[in-house]
Amino acid sequence: MADLGERWPENAPGRYFVDRECIDCDLCRTTAPDNFERSELGYSYVARQPANAQEESDCAEARAGCPVEAIGDVAEG
Repeated sequence: MADLGERWPENAPGRYFVDRECIDCDLCRTTAPDNFERSELGYSYVARQPANAQEESDCAEARAGCPVEAIGDVAEG
């Protein structure tokens, strides 16, 4: 489970975030390309919070599929 205290500072403010457990697997960036980006240091972060239902669905799918549970959702605790 992602830890809010370990979130990357690049994350856009809002519901979703990526923490320091990210292994740079690219799943979130391919699942929700409008919302996740890659840092030059080798990890993903939320560049933009979802702005519509499709992006919300894509972010939720990316979170569910993250192999190391590095994507968090503050709405779910």
